[in-house]
Amino acid sequence: MFLPTTKEEMDKLGWEQLDVILISGDAYVDSPFIGVAVVGRILEDLGYKVGIIGQPNLENGDITRLGEPKLYWGVSGGSIDSMVSNYTATKKFRNSDDYTPGGKNNKRPDRATLV
Repeated sequence: MFLPTTKEEMDKLGWEQLDVILISGDAYVDSPFIGVAVVGRILEDLGYKVGIIGQPNLENGDITRLGEPKLYWGVSGGSIDSMVSNYTATKKFRNSDDYTPGGKNNKRPDRATLV
């Protein structure tokens, strides 16, 4: 089973509150090649209740959709730095993003961890 990303998924597991919430600039993919998924699985194996918010919409309060964690929030820009993901070496905007559903580059802000 995937780590929960919504309150409904937490309810199915019988969890009222998470210990740790991980936030990523990438969409959540449960893969050993995605750092935030690996960290989440390691914490889960240690007995913590972990949820992941992938590419939150910062304009509508999406970042709070899992409530407040008991221990901490972990924030990652994603597998690729947001500036590398958004711009070419010649500073032209990239139209595609392989780590966003649909491939359109419209969900990752510049300097994602600061935002």
